Amino acid sequence: MDVRPDSRIGRNAILLALLGNEKLEPVFIKDLRLQGYIYCQGKTGSMETQKVVAAIETAARQNQVIEKDLYRETHALYHAIMEALHGVTRGQVLLGTALRTVGLSFAVIRGKPYSSEEEGEWVAVALYGTIGAPVKGSEHEAIGLGINHI
Repeated sequence: MDVRPDSRIGRNAILLALLGNEKLEPVFIKDLRLQGYIYCQGKTGSMETQKVVAAIETAARQNQVIEKDLYRETHALYHAIMEALHGVTRGQVLLGTALRTVGLSFAVIRGKPYSSEEEGEWVAVALYGTIGAPVKGSEHEAIGLGINHI
């Protein structure tokens, strides 16, 4: 069960979230597509966790990263999002109720990171941005990554 060296789904998701569309080299994007990856990127911010989750799920559906009518795909994406949020929020997936807000760039990527076809498809969600009190200047950087099989 080897991960293809150039196919690390988490690394690729983090790069997509960190760099955004405008700073990505065409070679990187072409390489992702040649490896069969599909992805989307976006931004979200809120004091409500459900709004962050909804923004990421909506982007993934609209960009055909997941099939909206297949529960297992939505379920896999949800778990990857929650794992990534766990990293951003340092284990307490609470925002507004803990007087915190986030401003995040995100990337969702789907593909086959393993050389064995039997391993199937995986989805990764990377989040990068700020978290802190809802007062300008009272935030700090944070990053989170979630990976789940489909």
